[in-house]
Amino acid sequence: MKDYVAELLGLKDGGMPPRNKKYYRSTKAGAGMTSAGVAAYRRMNPGSKLSTAVTENKPGPKRAARRKSYCARSAGQMKMHNVNCSKTPDKRICAARRRWKC
Repeated sequence: MKDYVAELLGLKDGGMPPRNKKYYRSTKAGAGMTSAGVAAYRRMNPGSKLSTAVTENKPGPKRAARRKSYCARSAGQMKMHNVNCSKTPDKRICAARRRWKC
């Protein structure tokens, strides 16, 4: 019965949480997953090490390395899709990079 309910709600193992305000931020709010969304993802994907965005000004060395890595990856996405955040600041990638302080 539990599996049937989880399947109806879209909470199958190995998936993503449903797109709603509880699990994902709007573009205006900085895009990305909320802490509830990360928790839901980790429940659906046991063993996952997904965590929320690094938004503090002076993170510790491990979180600073995560930020640096994210910023490098997202810069590559912007380059691949020809996104200029000064012209289109409302794009999700631009909002997420602002939130991560890239």
